[in-house]
Amino acid sequence: MKLYYSPGACSLSPHIVAIETGAPVELVRVDLGTGQTESGQDYRKINPDGYVPALVLADGDVLTEGPAIVQYLADQAAEKGLAPPLGSRERYHLMQWLNFISTELHKTYAALFDPRVQPDCKALFTERLTQRFAHVAAVLETQPYLMGERFTVADAYLFTVSSWAPYVGFDLSPWPALTAYQGRVAARPAVQQALAEEGLLK
Repeated sequence: MKLYYSPGACSLSPHIVAIETGAPVELVRVDLGTGQTESGQDYRKINPDGYVPALVLADGDVLTEGPAIVQYLADQAAEKGLAPPLGSRERYHLMQWLNFISTELHKTYAALFDPRVQPDCKALFTERLTQRFAHVAAVLETQPYLMGERFTVADAYLFTVSSWAPYVGFDLSPWPALTAYQGRVAARPAVQQALAEEGLLK
């Protein structure tokens, strides 16, 4: 399998999950500015949307969208417990978190990264992000991970998205439970390896 990624982007989430599962994944770096891979290939021929991640399977099939990719990887190594069993109620709670992170956090950040968005509009998105992180922090005050006692693919995604806060001037310090969570996830060997492979360790 090949995982197309850009350092620190949302593709960090499936990168972490691939390492957690032990999946044999070849990393292919994408320059999102030029739309080319490190070998000069036109990335849009792989993913017409032009953004990462994309996972190319052994038979050539292509999966896109991080929440889909992380569940696929988790299901290939079900014994690792990174996602509840398919069909279980817990699996739907996992999907609930993945959708929440994707629509309420990830997409809200997009406006804060966009230099074309006016300051008054960014203030509205910052307010929304504050509300959403307050909800997440309230959950993490009662349990170590989003799904309870066990790390799942949802945590790989939340860790990735929450790590963008300094780049848009968003302060997470009002939520100690959230910053403690970031440290807890960052300390995982798979996360350290993914960060190192993407050149993100200081």
